[in-house]
Amino acid sequence: MPELPEVETVVRGLRAALPGRTITGLRLGKTDFIADVARLERALPGARIQEVRRFGKFIGVRLAIPALANGGRTPGWLMVHLGMTGQFTVSRADSPVRPHTHVWLALDDAREVRYTDIRRFGRMRVLDEAEMPAFLSRLGSEPLEVPYPAFCAAIDRRAMIKALLLDQQVFRGLGNIYTDESLWRARIHPRRLGARLTAPERRALYAAVRRILAEAIRLRGSSISDFVDSAGSPGDYQRRHRAYGREGEPCYRCGARIRRLVVAGRSSYYCPRCQRAPRAPGRSKRKL
Repeated sequence: MPELPEVETVVRGLRAALPGRTITGLRLGKTDFIADVARLERALPGARIQEVRRFGKFIGVRLAIPALANGGRTPGWLMVHLGMTGQFTVSRADSPVRPHTHVWLALDDAREVRYTDIRRFGRMRVLDEAEMPAFLSRLGSEPLEVPYPAFCAAIDRRAMIKALLLDQQVFRGLGNIYTDESLWRARIHPRRLGARLTAPERRALYAAVRRILAEAIRLRGSSISDFVDSAGSPGDYQRRHRAYGREGEPCYRCGARIRRLVVAGRSSYYCPRCQRAPRAPGRSKRKL
């Protein structure tokens, strides 16, 4: 599933191409991932694109939408979640169409914005400006913006640290890849409880999350299966993975074999030597 760096990569490409453009037409294929098809069909044709932003794993396209009542324009947002296999790209209108393309937004410069999604686990909806605060209130802090004290407060819970990092109501945008990479970098086992992390461990994790995400954005995300940016090009960060997907391969730091376990229903990759497992409850430190 595209995570924060992949979505940020797409957003940066769209931000360079779309603001100032007007959507002149809309064509739909399958629509089971669209929250309100009729609302989408009413809002998008004639809308002017003002900006493109990222909200966690969501792409937000701010629109000036024609108002039928008075001939003016009202602010709104097209919100897109890429799901597992979604692609949101800008193409020439006469370029070949990829299979499983379900949405075409015609622009006023002979280009199209296309949404392609093989599995259709993505989501798309239109929101009024007034609906955005309630929508965003369900999302946690941006991990690249959250101050260190707020980061510590968010993970100070008796829950496994991997599960806390994955929880979108705690930190928006983090997913399986970058939690595994951050925990490996910070030398923290994914099953450690957030409340049990020491002050140095918390600081190491905070630094690791920010550094990993920044590096991944710089390299335009990880292309493992379907991810491409807004121009249809893959990312490069998958070449830098140190834990994720490397079960049985040697740790880059100590040489031990990377292992896999399941945390919060997700596969988690870690080094058993660098990331020491927590002791079982009640287990004594000394042999009797």
